[in-house]
Amino acid sequence: MILELRNAILEMIARGEPLAATIEYLCLKVEAIVPRITASVLSFDGRHLHTLAGPSLPSDYSAAVSNLEAGPLAGSCGTAAYTGVPVIVTDIETDPRWHDFKALALPLGFKACWSSPIRSGERVVGTFAFYYREHSGPSALEQKVVEACVHLCSIAIDREERVLERQRLTYRDALTGLSNRARFDQVLAEELPRSDGGWGILLADIDNLKLVNDTFGHAAGDALIQVVADRISAAVGRENAFRLGGDEFAIILSGDEDLDLKIKANDIVAALSSASTCDGHVVFPAATIGGALAETDGNANQTRQNADVALYHAKEHNRGRFVQYYRGLGTALTRRFRAVRDVGVALSEDRIDAHYQPIVRLDTREVVGFEALCRMTTPSGEIIAATHFQEAMKDAHIASELTHRMLLRVAGDIRNWLDRGLPLQHVGINLSAADFRGGNVRDRLCEIFGEAGVPLEHIILEVTESVYLGQRDHVVADEIRALRSEGLRVALDDFGTGYASLTHLLTVPVDIIKIDKSFTDRLVPGDAGIFIVEGIMGIARNLGIRVVAEGIETESQADQLGKLGCKLGQGYLFSKAVDRAVAAVILEEHGQRMTKGEVHARAS
Repeated sequence: MILELRNAILEMIARGEPLAATIEYLCLKVEAIVPRITASVLSFDGRHLHTLAGPSLPSDYSAAVSNLEAGPLAGSCGTAAYTGVPVIVTDIETDPRWHDFKALALPLGFKACWSSPIRSGERVVGTFAFYYREHSGPSALEQKVVEACVHLCSIAIDREERVLERQRLTYRDALTGLSNRARFDQVLAEELPRSDGGWGILLADIDNLKLVNDTFGHAAGDALIQVVADRISAAVGRENAFRLGGDEFAIILSGDEDLDLKIKANDIVAALSSASTCDGHVVFPAATIGGALAETDGNANQTRQNADVALYHAKEHNRGRFVQYYRGLGTALTRRFRAVRDVGVALSEDRIDAHYQPIVRLDTREVVGFEALCRMTTPSGEIIAATHFQEAMKDAHIASELTHRMLLRVAGDIRNWLDRGLPLQHVGINLSAADFRGGNVRDRLCEIFGEAGVPLEHIILEVTESVYLGQRDHVVADEIRALRSEGLRVALDDFGTGYASLTHLLTVPVDIIKIDKSFTDRLVPGDAGIFIVEGIMGIARNLGIRVVAEGIETESQADQLGKLGCKLGQGYLFSKAVDRAVAAVILEEHGQRMTKGEVHARAS
């Protein structure tokens, strides 16, 4: 019978049956083997005992002994857990260890109790008890049964602890101890849709984490994250707070039909406002918060997306404050948010690539170089130009990641073309404001092209006037001077569409200006655009700056530009942007072949 019991319990453990159900089945089977006893199992957390199973005990008795504190005079089970050795009490009424508890047991007819500690390694994790209705101790059979049962309980409890630990690691953030993104997703998917009453989501981003990391080090940054986690927990309850990763936290609030997210968000902002010492440095925590209430016709994922949009809006316009989502909030911002998401996924799935539009001599139609243009392949296989996802470029992180991907692609393609002996002179690469804002443009370029073995003389960096508008002029000028000192040439792109173009020609050293397509389109008889282009050509010639005309679509435009002294151009008249394979064919068939000494002179 003991062997059958052992096999049955081990099978339940192997199947992953709930611990309480397994132990309850064990008690019932033991009571069938030993009819004179009533079995009970309590778990032990190191201080208190908790009822795990006692199917034949009255529920009020089980409730009364649950949460019992272990000690030398805490009945049979409490004493066994405290001392770590079996405790046999043959007379509950007179034994001092039962003095405070006999009033519970005697009315039920129990006169004796034998309790054995359940161990996991050196720890006591529970107790296994036999209650007797006569003054008695264990028989030889009962000792064998208890020995087997204690061992089985130990296995079952040990497995349960391992399962709980795996769940803790799966659903708990190691740094803060808060629930993590996986748990947040689980709550949204499995619990909130069934919740009664109103509910909503707050998303909070730490405003100054990067600054703290860069200034004081990552130990201070980790300490700041912990401080924010503790203060958010204090404001909204630890069970409602989640760390999603990095500097982002989430709070789920529910149960109140009149839930006011603004009050909760202001509580968080207030809780964060006081100074904190982080790894020996005084830091003032701050967070930007976006929130959304669940709509009656919406779902959990939609509410989460709405909170994301609100957070994005807050970061753009209300740093350090709270913004609540409402229908129609920032339509343009919503488009940007979706574009950022789409481009981020495309980057992760390697669907961002470089295409190349030829730059040609207008007189001979020889190809002297390319402009590298970013293209994204959609999940359906369609290749789309950057104009379709330009909203994403306003996100500094995405813009920087796109530039990095393009630099890697272009470096690899140039190296391949040079190794094949193709007559490539240069490739133009567009830089964004985010690239200059990062302050490491020079190092990134030298590293990427150096590792690919591509001389920097083959690179032209293209920057638009808008790159300068959000920066101080001397910062951009210093960066460009440093880049040119490495042998790179710099082109001012879309010339004439920004502000103070002539001023930038004087303050920012550039080698090339690219006349915007809007001027090329006006090269028709009688249009004043001709005089503007003619003026640009004269200024550029006197400053020693080369000119490339963009957007050439007709022979008439090419002819007019040639007459005005423009030597280089690009546009659909010659070729649209093509992939690397077609670009190689174009170089082979139409590339300007020349000696190294002729490159600069003839291309100019």
